[in-house]
Amino acid sequence: MKNNRLFKILYYVLEKGKVTANELAEKYEVSIRTIYRDIDVLSSAGIPIYATQGKGGGIEIADDFVLKKSFLSENEQEQILIALKGLELTNKEYENELLTKLTALFKTKNTNWIEVDFTNWQRSKSYDELFKDIKSAIINKNIVRFIYFSSNKKETSRKVKPIRLLFKGWDWYVYAFCLSRNDFRYFKLSRIKEFEILPNTFEDDFDSIVLKKEIEYEETVFVKVKFDREMAFRVYDEVSSAIEEDEDGSLYATVELPNDYNLYNYIFSYGDVAEVLEPKEIRDKIKNIINIMAKKYRI
Repeated sequence: MKNNRLFKILYYVLEKGKVTANELAEKYEVSIRTIYRDIDVLSSAGIPIYATQGKGGGIEIADDFVLKKSFLSENEQEQILIALKGLELTNKEYENELLTKLTALFKTKNTNWIEVDFTNWQRSKSYDELFKDIKSAIINKNIVRFIYFSSNKKETSRKVKPIRLLFKGWDWYVYAFCLSRNDFRYFKLSRIKEFEILPNTFEDDFDSIVLKKEIEYEETVFVKVKFDREMAFRVYDEVSSAIEEDEDGSLYATVELPNDYNLYNYIFSYGDVAEVLEPKEIRDKIKNIINIMAKKYRI
């Protein structure tokens, strides 16, 4: 138990840079005297950890200290390599080289049994550059500005404090504090144009913020949909609500969808194998859209 706590203290101080004995005592539920004894044990083991007194003092580790690979178990080394394998596509130029170096350092087996690809088939070079620019802005805490095309068909100029990149579903998003809305927002990378990193920086500490993993829409509606049997593979992939089946094999589900462009985009993505049954106003709206489309294709 003690050895486990020693490792945890070591990793925690390495992460934080400088901590107080009181902070460590509260975190690991021991006395301050025990913490100082643990520091002495780590120091006697050759780790350059020390405590300074007075204002601004605390417990820290020398900047030039490097963890030996023996501090990581074989399983932990493997997990690190797998995680890097998954991040290869977000920054190939560096992660691939780092993956090679760590594989050699750990003398571990080849990690080619797994392949992770966050990209779509049409991903462009400009998309890669945008990803790198946003990553740089997040790390350096630069305010950024861009034109954004939202799902409500509006084109707006935004100035935001970027916090984190998130891969959700099939797309990358940046989670940011929007200065014009004075609130946190998700922005889909594919809808960002004219991106610019501003020289202005921000001091807000967003490191510990918990992301909202669900994108909030202003208004949603429950839509009852009938699907042809041939689309069962997609329905069971995408619909999380209860799915019923009739004698002919058709599938029925009530789906909660944002009451905007996304709703119609989703329904039309099924072509003629999906039919909205309820509510009537949504069904009528779809009929109207189909009529408008039909007029455009008349000879």
